[in-house]
Amino acid sequence: MSKLTTALLAMTISFGAHAADTLGLKAGVFDPPRMAPDFTVRGSDGKELKLSQYRGKLVLLEFGYTSCVDVCPVSLGMLAEARRQMGAQASQLQVIYVTVDPERDTPERMRNYLRAFDPTFIGATGTPQQMARVRQDYGITATKKMIDGSKTDYTVGHSSYLYFVDRKGSLRALLPFGRTAADVVHDATLLLKN
Repeated sequence: MSKLTTALLAMTISFGAHAADTLGLKAGVFDPPRMAPDFTVRGSDGKELKLSQYRGKLVLLEFGYTSCVDVCPVSLGMLAEARRQMGAQASQLQVIYVTVDPERDTPERMRNYLRAFDPTFIGATGTPQQMARVRQDYGITATKKMIDGSKTDYTVGHSSYLYFVDRKGSLRALLPFGRTAADVVHDATLLLKN
């Protein structure tokens, strides 16, 4: 089990206690903050994407896949609303949507999918091995389940957390699925000030 996975489990268990950190974040916090595991994959623009290239911006990492019909579109819609609510500050924020289904999520497919939510969102995809490593580094589980009666179509059950990576590249906070755009705006605004 990776150090981040262990930290994620501990954080999830004591989520409420950590929500009241010194900044007043609504999310659970990484205390102390630690460097976010860097990765090099393919972006939805077809170019190499490194998490570290976004230093200087607040990065929101969301894990999901384009064929998802329930959790993922809700999360992306909420993130798009949060960006709208942030107004001019939204330019200091970058949403990166990391696929848990690299077999189907090509850069083009991710670009077209994300454009429907917010044209500034960037998709991250790669080989199954690359993406398995990213999931492992962030403590994300993903399991394929074949759809009844199909030999080729499947869903991917996966954990759904939103990671906040500050301008210096440190993991600062984690929100579980189901939080509101207002929660994201609140925490993003505080992290941009600190």
